Amino acid sequence: MMERLISVCLRLILVLDLAFRVSGNKEGDALNALKSNLADPNNVLQSWNPTLVNPCTWLHVTCNSENTVTRVDLGNANLSGHLVPQLGQLPDLQNLELYSNNISGIIPKDLGNLTNLVSLDLYLNTLTGHIPYTLGKLQKLRFLRLNNNTLTGQIPMPLTTIMSLQVLDLSNNKLEGDIPVNGSFSLFTPNSFANNRLNNPPPAPLPPITPTAPIPSGNSATGAIAGGVAAGIALLFAAPAIVLAWWLKKKPQDHFFDVPAEEDPEVHLGLLKRFSLRELQVATDNFSNKNILGRGGFGKVYKGRLADGSLVAVKRLKQERTLGGELQFQTEVEMTSVAVHRNLLRLRGFCMTPTERLLVYPFMVNGSVASCLRERPESQAPLDWAIRKRIALGAARGLAYLHDHCDPKIIHRDVKAANILLDEEFEAVVGDFWLAKLMDSKDTHVTTAARGTIGFIAPEYLSTGKSSEKTDVFSYGVMLLELITGQRAFDLARSANDDDVMLLDWVKGLLKYKRLEMLVDADLQGNDIGHEVVQLIQVALFCTQGTPTKRPKMSEVVRILEGDRSAERWEEWQKEEMFR
Repeated sequence: MMERLISVCLRLILVLDLAFRVSGNKEGDALNALKSNLADPNNVLQSWNPTLVNPCTWLHVTCNSENTVTRVDLGNANLSGHLVPQLGQLPDLQNLELYSNNISGIIPKDLGNLTNLVSLDLYLNTLTGHIPYTLGKLQKLRFLRLNNNTLTGQIPMPLTTIMSLQVLDLSNNKLEGDIPVNGSFSLFTPNSFANNRLNNPPPAPLPPITPTAPIPSGNSATGAIAGGVAAGIALLFAAPAIVLAWWLKKKPQDHFFDVPAEEDPEVHLGLLKRFSLRELQVATDNFSNKNILGRGGFGKVYKGRLADGSLVAVKRLKQERTLGGELQFQTEVEMTSVAVHRNLLRLRGFCMTPTERLLVYPFMVNGSVASCLRERPESQAPLDWAIRKRIALGAARGLAYLHDHCDPKIIHRDVKAANILLDEEFEAVVGDFWLAKLMDSKDTHVTTAARGTIGFIAPEYLSTGKSSEKTDVFSYGVMLLELITGQRAFDLARSANDDDVMLLDWVKGLLKYKRLEMLVDADLQGNDIGHEVVQLIQVALFCTQGTPTKRPKMSEVVRILEGDRSAERWEEWQKEEMFR
């Protein structure tokens, strides 16, 4: 009897295990089908093991608390091959990142089943065929970038029904037909459709012409003369008011003047909203000191609440209308309007008047990394290690986008913990582009004097004033040390100088002799994170090498943080250090 009972239990366990594997591995099977159709010369997909029930342990795959896949990050991974219909079997997928590869073939229509998708980035591949009309079912989609492929046919009209769409780029394909101007597409500029075979949208209809009144005659003329006399009398009584208004306009004022948008035409920014000064005055309680979020060399940042209830951060440039100030304002507006990525601070709108230049950003509820590390109230929990790792990866992704996916590239020039902001989910958002510059590939000379924050400035930039993306890499490496230690870079350097050694040599020595307790933030003490801390310190040291060419690119840092060849890179670097 006991043997039969054991046999029945074993069969039941096998049946349940098989059922779990069939249901639980559906997403794993879909991703494994993608892997089977891709050539992977760099072994980026090495961890994608088809025998595992759950793909949440695979590199480049992110899951939610329910262990379902929400994100696939395979951008810039040197992959080739084809996409597969099975990708439509990831019901909770929010981000599909396959940009900057050499993927060919068609876009599967099954992607229309991903109704939770927020971002679809397939740009810079060799995709062919039509854009599937089924993508119109993705009503939560905010970012759709299919540019720089070889897509043909017409733009599907169902795409215009996606009202959540914030970023659209279909440029540099072979699309034909008319550009839709209805629905969400009415918001996008011609840049979203450039370099195709598309027809220009029809011009807007002219407003109806109101017939002019006929010239009066006879008694009508008499009435007109009487009306003119009355108007003249009214004008005579109004003259003092006109003179007073003129005098007030000429007199220096402490309050603000606003101007209509058409009177200040130097900025045309497509989707960005142009706020009136009055809106922002009301939102910030007339720029009250109690609403100041921060101060910088270029002005103050205020917390505000718009009429629709949404919270914003309003950056107010100092009021001097110098040529440099104008250029600085237009630089940041231009930068933040072309650089759109989930790990970059998105510009929501702007305001320009004769006396004011203001930028409007979403409000980041968790402040900056620096404030969370060093200025948090006692009631707020410290940043745990999982959040710090996510911040390191998010900031790296944002910088990699600036360096590799903006044309021309953008060099930030002031990467530090105070300029890495945190949204409601503690996702890293790189902000403050005041010191950024659009960089041509042929020109890396920025200025004769280095700009940035002491402690974060790369040695070659400090000595020559020449910056490149590798100066950002250096600053990012120092920011990682802030993230690990919880201290300012300046304070770290002072600790190192107490022993008459340079900061980075001091960090190397502590790492070599396993004195991590002198480096790791006290808020993290007691956690079993030693191995992971060592890896992040190694990345920081990679990034802060004295020779710029020895430093990795930010895209390589992203791959290392995602688990790609970090140990091998460290051994290679150690050998080079010994030889040096």
